[in-house]
Amino acid sequence: MENIFAWFNSFVDGLIANLGLGSALISCFCITIESMVPILPLFAFITINFLVFGSFFGFIISYIFTIIGCSISFFLFRKLQLSYFKRKKKEAGKIIKTLNKIKLTHLVIILSNPFTPAFAVNIGAGISKMTYKKFFTSLVIGKFFLVYFWGFIGTSLLESLKDPMQLIKICILMFLAYIIGYVVNKKFDLD
Repeated sequence: MENIFAWFNSFVDGLIANLGLGSALISCFCITIESMVPILPLFAFITINFLVFGSFFGFIISYIFTIIGCSISFFLFRKLQLSYFKRKKKEAGKIIKTLNKIKLTHLVIILSNPFTPAFAVNIGAGISKMTYKKFFTSLVIGKFFLVYFWGFIGTSLLESLKDPMQLIKICILMFLAYIIGYVVNKKFDLD
């Protein structure tokens, strides 16, 4: 595992040295595409943005492009309703019904979890009857914590797994995401 992180660090250093700001532009594009293509490693792109732009601007850029990518994915599947998903919609009827009824607070928790496949949530929300307002509100709250996780903790995931305080911070962040989602839900009645 340490070899993988060492390789990743040297890869990112080489990428930044050779491409400079171009690596960040590529990273922003990849963050957007990652919402639709699950094989791309979101943590790597967020890490690159943090390294190139620093913690503050790297966070802002990653956050904005994550929301843009998820929104594009949502609308793509909402508008196109690809025939594949129309056929599978019948088989996935139970999942779609669950997504239609999901509470904002639960959606926030799902989206703030760094190990949830965003593309699957985006597709599910897009083919369900969920409103974009509810989906977007969940994105704004949940992705804040997700980008924070991958930016500050994800850059040294191995270290955070060894340090129980980092894991406690993750749990606190997820709890905060739930509380914020709950308050917003009550205020705007999005369920």
